[in-house]
Amino acid sequence: MTFVVAENCIKCKYTDCVEVCPVDCFHEGPNFLAIDPDECIDCTLCESECPAKAIFAEDDLPEDQRAFLRINAELAKLWPTLTRKKAAPPDAQEWDGVPDKLKLLER
Repeated sequence: MTFVVAENCIKCKYTDCVEVCPVDCFHEGPNFLAIDPDECIDCTLCESECPAKAIFAEDDLPEDQRAFLRINAELAKLWPTLTRKKAAPPDAQEWDGVPDKLKLLER
């Protein structure tokens, strides 16, 4: 099993989760983070650290977020590994909880 970054991360991109990851499985894109499922060790540490509540265990991923399993796997292979916490975008709080953000995902 892996953990999955879901839609609410788009344009929020908090990186608190990166600080606690023991295997550096987070990858950073322009406005989203992705977890590499091949690197994730299912330690559960990242899930509770996400201020936007955008990280789910694969088995707990809401049905309407299932596409993010594939999205995380695909984008983690393209984007660089992120190993340190960064400042969130200045408008991150404004985007937290906004529905239907998939169309805003920058690859």
